Amino acid sequence: MADHVLLLHGFNKSARDMNTLSIYLEDHGFHCRSLNLSLRRHEFDQSTKIVEQVLLDLVNNGNRRIHLVGHSTGGLLIRKVLQETKATDFIGRCVQIATPNRGSQLAYVASKVKGYTNYYKTLRSLQATYIRMLNLPETSPFSIGAIAGTRNHLWLGKLITGVNDGRIELESVHYPGLSDFIAVPYGHKEIHHQQEVADLTARFLYTGRF
Repeated sequence: MADHVLLLHGFNKSARDMNTLSIYLEDHGFHCRSLNLSLRRHEFDQSTKIVEQVLLDLVNNGNRRIHLVGHSTGGLLIRKVLQETKATDFIGRCVQIATPNRGSQLAYVASKVKGYTNYYKTLRSLQATYIRMLNLPETSPFSIGAIAGTRNHLWLGKLITGVNDGRIELESVHYPGLSDFIAVPYGHKEIHHQQEVADLTARFLYTGRF
């Protein structure tokens, strides 16, 4: 039985946003499933129950090894799932793509616009203070790799200091608990649609290194 990969999309997206990556990973021999998550009107950690139920269903159906791959907010959700899951023995490796592990400068900027983050509550939960409040572990028994983008060609990226992908700064993606880390020359909206990124993801899922 091929290893199963759960794909978790980012803020204000749907399962369809992960279709390209799903196709590439299936070419590498994985069986992929992309989830629709509540990553717009709810804090990102509220989607933990959705992912956990799918994990348990896969385990009950005989899947013995399940990998997790998330883009942006979906990658942050992975850390919350790993903190709470009852399927610990069945989790394989995890890859975060352009994930704001240390919070998003743009989410902070959005919080200054009256009412904006009251509607888009997922953005509110991407602020560094909210993420710290969740007490996500800096180290993990799970193998987690992160891929960051460095192409800032989006106008909102001009509001961010330091190297960034137009949405998320490079230094926010990296944290000490990662098993491996790599930066690639793509922007936030395109990075997870690239063949190179899919190849890197597959390599990490197979070997634990990029």
